[in-house]
Amino acid sequence: MAVNETVIAMLRPKPNMARLAKDSAEVRAAAQAAVDLPDGIGTIASFWTEVPLPATGTWNTPGKGGAQADIVLTAPQDGVGLLFIEVDNCHETAEELTDKLEKYARFFRRKVKDTDGRERAMWRTRWSVPADPSAEHPYPPVLLVFNRIGERNPNHTIPRLMQLTRHLWQGEWGEDGYHLYDNKIPIIAVGLNQLREHGPVGKVFARFGRSGPQTLLDAIGNPRLDAAIARARQRQRALAQERQAKARQAAQEQAAEREARRPACATCGARFTDERWEAAEKTNWGVPLDTHPRLCDGCKHQAVADAQEADRPEPIPDWAQQTKFLRFPHRPRCTECKAAFTNERWKAVNRPGWGPVPVEARPKLCGDCDRKEEEGIERSFDEYGWTPGPRHQEEHQEQALPEQKAGGTWLSCFRR
Repeated sequence: MAVNETVIAMLRPKPNMARLAKDSAEVRAAAQAAVDLPDGIGTIASFWTEVPLPATGTWNTPGKGGAQADIVLTAPQDGVGLLFIEVDNCHETAEELTDKLEKYARFFRRKVKDTDGRERAMWRTRWSVPADPSAEHPYPPVLLVFNRIGERNPNHTIPRLMQLTRHLWQGEWGEDGYHLYDNKIPIIAVGLNQLREHGPVGKVFARFGRSGPQTLLDAIGNPRLDAAIARARQRQRALAQERQAKARQAAQEQAAEREARRPACATCGARFTDERWEAAEKTNWGVPLDTHPRLCDGCKHQAVADAQEADRPEPIPDWAQQTKFLRFPHRPRCTECKAAFTNERWKAVNRPGWGPVPVEARPKLCGDCDRKEEEGIERSFDEYGWTPGPRHQEEHQEQALPEQKAGGTWLSCFRR
């Protein structure tokens, strides 16, 4: 019965007020008081009773020397990964309780091969407890619930029990103001009456080795270590932010220094782009490869075009100066290679044709680029079987006409 009462005190179930609508006011008031109390831990499925903890043998057939937990609680959703509970009706002595805790320690130290062939603590093969990020590895905690119906006073039993089990629960003092409990059992004591009244969230739990009562979560945990870890993480975040700030400042200074060294065009004063800057600085054995390293792209093209125009003995022929209504009154430049048209190409693209369609198919290309484009189209006809346009059809028809035979007329070939 004490075990069942302990489960109810830990679980703290809430009555359904809708089902108590027809009950008396006293019953509803008592139910409402239970509803207003703080919540408990876990659900009814979170508790197991009379669980064997074999120091020898197997789970199904435990051997001698093992313990049997009155209650096992697993409620990770509420912050309790695994908790063993022992209920004492104040009939056992401190020595008897010590013997039971020694069996717990023997069970916690036992290792077996898991299903993957690796050796693990036996209790971890049944209960899944997440690894502690603080690198602390304590054993699962044990809660001693004292129900004062026997002749022994827990106020006298607990101090004696603390002395006898010190080697099981005492941790090692760390330099940052906390204890480490590697391979130690957190042992907590509480009275059943206090547990009923205050529940798991009440400060009624006394952990061995600590002064003052705590809540259950604080008692089974290590608040000082958690605070130290939080401070360390805060320092790490501060250092990381400081490093990032320094890196950003250094990057900004480097970018500002680089922008200060970025050359400007000697003609228009515009800053070079990264591509133009890189091309202007390329050298071959110390000799610059770029013809105009101090000019931007636009000014360089203009300078090259002006140089080509200046090299021509007759920039504008007489026929172009005398003819009116030309399609290109000024010497055009190739849109592909940027070269100025020769006099012959300039005159060819200005030849009038029948209708609005110019005689030249590509009047904005120079002669070399026009020939390359024409050769590419002819290769496409041969490779892909494309249908030629009207201009190419006429050329192919002219090539297909038979030669005129001597002494006859070439019209006779069309007579059928």
